[in-house]
Amino acid sequence: MKPITVETLAWVLIYGGLLALMLGIFVGRAHVPLGWTLIAGGGIVAVAGAVLIVVRSRMKDPAR
Repeated sequence: MKPITVETLAWVLIYGGLLALMLGIFVGRAHVPLGWTLIAGGGIVAVAGAVLIVVRSRMKDPAR
């Protein structure tokens, strides 16, 4: 996988996960099981994005 693809995917996962996490907090007031599902899923996705940041930092740049 190209480094730019990993970087783009990492940021999409981080922002998408945090958005789902925040949505879960607001939805949890009205529907608790759905809220916790969104919180857990968003947290997992955001952590996966953070792991991809670490993976990207260890990749070699093809331009150098």
